Amino acid sequence: MIYSHLSGIWCRTVISCIRNCVLFCLLFMSQGINAQEELNVISTTENGWLDFTDASNSLYHYLTAQAVELLDKRKERIARISSLAGWQERQQQVKKTLLDIVGPFPEKTPLNTKIVRAIKKDGYRMEHVIFESRPGFFVTSTLFLPVIPGRKKAPAIIYCSGHTLEGYRSKVYLHAILNLVKKGFIVMAFDPVGQGERIEYLDPQTGNPTMGGTTNEHSYAGAQAFIIGSSYSRYMIWDGIRAVDYLLSRKEVDPGRIGITGRSGGGTQSALIAAFDERIHAAAPECYITGFARLLQSIGPQDAEQNLYHEISSGIDHADLLEVRAPKPALVITTTRDFFSIQGARETAAEVESIYQAYGKAGDFGMVEDDAPHESTKLNREAMYAFFQRHLENPGSPLDQEADIPSPEELRVTPTGQIASSLKGETVFTINRQEAMKCLSELNSKRKDFNGSVDKILNSARKLSGYRDPGVPEEPVFTGRIRKTGYAIEKYFIEGESGYVIPFLLAIPDKPNNKGIILLNPSGKTEEFREESETEWFVSEGFTVLVPDLIGTGEIGPGDFKGDSYIKGYSLNMWFSSVLIGRSIVGIQAGDVVSLAHYIVNQRNIKEVYGLANGETAPVLLHAAAFDPVISRIALFEPYSSYRCIVMSRTYNPGYIRSTVPGALLEYDLPDLSASLAPRKLLIVGLKDGSGNRAEPDSIKEDLAVIRDGYHLRDADDRLNIVPEASPEKRRDYYKKWIE
Repeated sequence: MIYSHLSGIWCRTVISCIRNCVLFCLLFMSQGINAQEELNVISTTENGWLDFTDASNSLYHYLTAQAVELLDKRKERIARISSLAGWQERQQQVKKTLLDIVGPFPEKTPLNTKIVRAIKKDGYRMEHVIFESRPGFFVTSTLFLPVIPGRKKAPAIIYCSGHTLEGYRSKVYLHAILNLVKKGFIVMAFDPVGQGERIEYLDPQTGNPTMGGTTNEHSYAGAQAFIIGSSYSRYMIWDGIRAVDYLLSRKEVDPGRIGITGRSGGGTQSALIAAFDERIHAAAPECYITGFARLLQSIGPQDAEQNLYHEISSGIDHADLLEVRAPKPALVITTTRDFFSIQGARETAAEVESIYQAYGKAGDFGMVEDDAPHESTKLNREAMYAFFQRHLENPGSPLDQEADIPSPEELRVTPTGQIASSLKGETVFTINRQEAMKCLSELNSKRKDFNGSVDKILNSARKLSGYRDPGVPEEPVFTGRIRKTGYAIEKYFIEGESGYVIPFLLAIPDKPNNKGIILLNPSGKTEEFREESETEWFVSEGFTVLVPDLIGTGEIGPGDFKGDSYIKGYSLNMWFSSVLIGRSIVGIQAGDVVSLAHYIVNQRNIKEVYGLANGETAPVLLHAAAFDPVISRIALFEPYSSYRCIVMSRTYNPGYIRSTVPGALLEYDLPDLSASLAPRKLLIVGLKDGSGNRAEPDSIKEDLAVIRDGYHLRDADDRLNIVPEASPEKRRDYYKKWIE
């Protein structure tokens, strides 16, 4: 009884403690949420603005609106074409544009082909082939050869596989491949880079991919390629062109009867390769073709292989990939419930039909659709078989048949099942790094006459970043005030570059010194108003502090869109939108920072404006300050050192990509912007490398030399302070020196 009584007391005590802890946690969380909401400008519970209920998606909507505007202009140009001569002129323009934005391709080098083994099957033979599309860049493939006694030459089809780790060994793809073989076609299937036996990011201990899905693999290396003005698709297209070279070397292949097809990512590849290689007579991309306007209005831009550098701003849409090769036969294969908009596919097909009609070859272009999601269907496969049977002159039954799929062992090409462990060789990263070194070598030559070239470098930075001069800022909208000890926080929003708003907080000291600081944080404005924050310290020194949510952050970000390349919490797909339209997120944000700086000068009686940026917002502040002298002093805390360090790092921090500029290393880098600030006071504390780690001196000495040389040439060495690292408590010591 005594034991039972004590047990009951103990249980009630424990339950009471748990209940109190839960209540305390809920109260603490509620206070934290309320404190954060108190600092919201447009999305508070009490007085939120209904007009901005979708403000978190502002960046996506703004980038898409610019893309659609560009696409509408392209549509107007197409509508003015009224003759075959007009279409032919358009074809030549598109051909040149495609080469400009994808090329230059490397010179053709020996394929060094090796048939590693051959396997006889019922009615056909498999030859496993490895070739080098460029020196040391190995491509795994299989040639499926139907056994037809007495036949000398046969039509050949290149089959491109979609996004699957197995590459063309997926049962879905093999079913279509083997049906083509049964119908007498030679089929060459090769692994796209980053798939099948060409995975480039492998755990050396387990042999498993470290990037997750293949779209991540494509986009991770693809982002680095975009920074030097290249693209991931360039590698895939070149592999396809060299696959055609290999086919033409085979005595069994009729060079006049070559086709290409593939589904999903394979549809992307087949459309791109056919657009660049005139030796391909017939093309049938499946479950890919739509139109950029519908794509961006629906699921958004996809992984890096599906985006060409400055594609939309150069006037290119999906239709151009088909029109550039007219009147060669083409079939667009679709499904009505595909995530690639069927409406976009229909609109594209309607446009493409016009050029085939102008050529008098309307029957050589077609579109087939089945009522299905993003998948292979019997109806579509049979339409594809019939298309190639007709246009590659290989008549027979188009009926889909059952196929015995070879075993995984029979389908393995390399000894280990991966190029990375069997042959090592080059990767997209290593080749892109070599090309980046050439860009940097040319950039270093320009830097030798820094004073003479700085204006040209800045003009290039303006153009490549897509920066637009914001002009005179409008009067902001006031939404509330919060009194604090010694200062007040005022809440405002102001129009951004166009069509969106920038919420910001203005901390106004009771005893102002008529100086202002724009403070940037990658997590948004509320991070700068926590207890013992930088903001409060500067306010105590008399500074008026403006802390904004830049588009894509805080109340106006990051938005709902993640895309198919969401890596470690960061959407690379959002950045791809800016790549397509010839702009950059950092360039847009820099324009807004300049606008805010002019606002506090013109409307708040501030005599001098400083800028302080944390982490990934450092490139934003650098661009803003380099383009407009209104920001007189700059401080960067824990920035990464350069775009160079990202491109040179095999395992870079994907969180940095949003603040990079596509094509930047063709003309400039962040250290050039820093150097251009001389003789303005510049403080840099805690530089990081491309992986987000504390930078070792040797890894960034090239970046530091550019900055120091720039300040030295302008006799401003004493205005530059670069500190390797600083503890939080020491940061204020550097602030004091910076504001002196």
